[in-house]
Amino acid sequence: MSLGQLVNGRWTDDDMLHDSSGAFLRTSSGFGGEVIGQGEGRSHPLAPARYSLIVSLSCPWSHRAVIARTLAGLDAVVPISDVEPVIGAEGWAFRAENETWRERDVRWLHQLYTATDPDFTGRVTVPVLWDEVQNRIVSNDSAAIMRMLDEVFSVLGEPGWPMLRPHALAGEIDAVNDRIYRGLANAVYRAGFAVAQRAYDESVERVFETLGWLEARLSGQRYLVGNAPTEADWRLFPALVRFDEIYNTHFKCNRQRLTDYPALWAYARDLYQQPGIADTVAWSDIRIGYYRSHPDINPHGIVPIGPKADWSAPHGREKLVA
Repeated sequence: MSLGQLVNGRWTDDDMLHDSSGAFLRTSSGFGGEVIGQGEGRSHPLAPARYSLIVSLSCPWSHRAVIARTLAGLDAVVPISDVEPVIGAEGWAFRAENETWRERDVRWLHQLYTATDPDFTGRVTVPVLWDEVQNRIVSNDSAAIMRMLDEVFSVLGEPGWPMLRPHALAGEIDAVNDRIYRGLANAVYRAGFAVAQRAYDESVERVFETLGWLEARLSGQRYLVGNAPTEADWRLFPALVRFDEIYNTHFKCNRQRLTDYPALWAYARDLYQQPGIADTVAWSDIRIGYYRSHPDINPHGIVPIGPKADWSAPHGREKLVA
């Protein structure tokens, strides 16, 4: 399987996806700029409508940025451009009906990478925070973008939503984030993209150890950290949404389903039913994006009918406290 990458500013199908053991490699983000605040002299000063968010609605890393934008009430402040759900011949392509990029003669996301750095080498990933004034990428680090939307851009949004990483809980949130990333959010990809049995076995074992840990933790408290949803919950949620739909089948993480974990399944529905969150879940893009983007895993591109699960069913978790 090849997802492609840029090498010295030129697109290539060679993406160095695996290490010598057959395990999937995830590279670091290529751009790490920040929108720090308002005022002249800053590299990327905060201003309404200056920045846009480029996402794939199928991608979990994009999904958490979309959630942060929604929770902070930034729909009118940070516009979204979405790419096609299926990865194309040169990576992510903007939807054909997207007039913003069509008028600029931009079809592929990698064109924005080389507009920012003509000699860029690395994978072209989403989400991307784009500076419309400087015509360059601020960041393609999903965690950093999520935090900027919550901590910096939120002053321009609708008031009243609590910060997702309150200072008093920051240490615990960061520790939970790290465990979820290593044990679930990235481990499902390491299992699904493995090309050696041992690499798969090690990764899938980590996935279900982490799900067991989450089930135990959430059996006695409503949210992962504290008495309200925090950054930790919203970084986990995109993986839970995709677990039975994608990871259980497409990535061979099929020992158990999300719906086999009573506390975790109820918790996932609790988050799904929070105001505005259901609208961030693009079920069709998720299914099509995965099942038609990885021909080595699913060579005929057949999209399964999907599991029958009622995400709107009562979750009954109101009685739980941290």
